[in-house]
Amino acid sequence: MDWTLEVVIVPVSDIARAIAFYRDQVGFHLDHHTVNHHMTVAQLTPPGSGCSIVVGTLPAQNAMAPGTLHGLQLVVADAATARTELVERGVTCSEITVFDERDGGTFFGFQDPDGNSWAVQQIRARAENPLIPHEARARFGE
Repeated sequence: MDWTLEVVIVPVSDIARAIAFYRDQVGFHLDHHTVNHHMTVAQLTPPGSGCSIVVGTLPAQNAMAPGTLHGLQLVVADAATARTELVERGVTCSEITVFDERDGGTFFGFQDPDGNSWAVQQIRARAENPLIPHEARARFGE
């Protein structure tokens, strides 16, 4: 049996600001944004990822204080290019740190407007062997 992690709840104080940050600055796809008398919820997915983030007003989201989620990790094939893209879109990023010269030992980080923190790890092998094959991504319009 497969167990897939597909959604991570990110606690934020301002849903519209979070959507703008993750969609417009970080480059996540806005999968849906639902507003009704029961809830407000938005799901955003990083390009090439099988896991999304959700921001909103559901009970699980309200149980965490905004800015208290730390250690989320994204993986890219080229950290320098990814960092440059984020900086050009107005995201404040840490400098790149190489903890180990082997593939997987290079990182930088950033925070969302509430202080939820992200690490970005370079794994060069992802360029040739993405977790979700490019042909599968094409079927979903990515």
